[in-house]
Amino acid sequence: MPLPAHDSITSQRLYAGFLWSVVILLAILIIGTAGYRLIGGEKYTLLDCFYMTFITIATIGYGEIVDLSEHPGGRVFTMVIAMSGIAVMTYMTSIVTAFLVEGHISEALGRRRMEKHIHKLSNHYIICGIGRVGRNVANELNATHRPYVVIDEDMASINAHLEKHPGQMFIHGDGSDDDILQKAHIENARGVFAVTGDDSKNLMISLTAKQLNPATRVVSRCHEIRNTEKLRKAGADAIVSPDFTGGLRIASAMIRPHVVTFLDQMLKSDDNLRVEEVIVPSGFTEKSLADLLQPDRNHIMLALRDGARWVFNPEGAQTLKPGMTLVIMATPEGRRAVESALGWV
Repeated sequence: MPLPAHDSITSQRLYAGFLWSVVILLAILIIGTAGYRLIGGEKYTLLDCFYMTFITIATIGYGEIVDLSEHPGGRVFTMVIAMSGIAVMTYMTSIVTAFLVEGHISEALGRRRMEKHIHKLSNHYIICGIGRVGRNVANELNATHRPYVVIDEDMASINAHLEKHPGQMFIHGDGSDDDILQKAHIENARGVFAVTGDDSKNLMISLTAKQLNPATRVVSRCHEIRNTEKLRKAGADAIVSPDFTGGLRIASAMIRPHVVTFLDQMLKSDDNLRVEEVIVPSGFTEKSLADLLQPDRNHIMLALRDGARWVFNPEGAQTLKPGMTLVIMATPEGRRAVESALGWV
């Protein structure tokens, strides 16, 4: 998780302070070396003078490499070098310590803030597995402005996702673990995506998610078609095989190319148009479609479903009742406008 702005500024100040202390320490070493050479004369090499300066600053205490017994001023010079060098060394040590502590504290505080944010979520989605399939799921949720939490055991996969979405909420752990799903606030989640690369793991995620929140919708990835029924029995509401779906997509591109092109262009549009579904809530007061929704370029009514009955291109006089499902083509803003008109918070 990225550091907040004030944490970043603090880190920059510590880094700048460390660089300045290094510069000052090098200056003290140079001044000390030159001073001892001047005091001791040519019988002492530059290495002797540098060593004398170093052991003075480091408080090693090996004795005077450069004889100062007949140079009172030299001993005063040594005291100045010692006090200056020790002060700078102490300051450098404190900065390194502060930098390390600051990093741990910032990480802990950032994690705590993110956990509080996750706990406040409602009607969000949980993506268990942020590999190739999971990242595409996340991209779609981002495009349609839907909140979600990422769960993955592999921190490298999470970091790869955070490079493109630095503010994303995530939990490092096993999505089939009760505690991890509860940290993701599954009791208020609208849906769970079990999209790891392991069918058995997806089965356990589906089972655990349904046990913790029977009302949440679970969509599971399935590599082997023969595992479909097992996933369904485990609680998955929908099962998708990327291989099977990919085959259908390839066939469609051949036999109905214009339809495929239309859908592709819709997904790539700047308005993020999608075919969405919105359920009429239980507390909704019956009214006609025309009274509820005015014509708007952000949403187009395609159909509605009333139980097992479908009504395509419904007329304005169509009465809307609780439990019906509206199928619309809409932008994220248009979807939210329809949800607001129906009384969704």
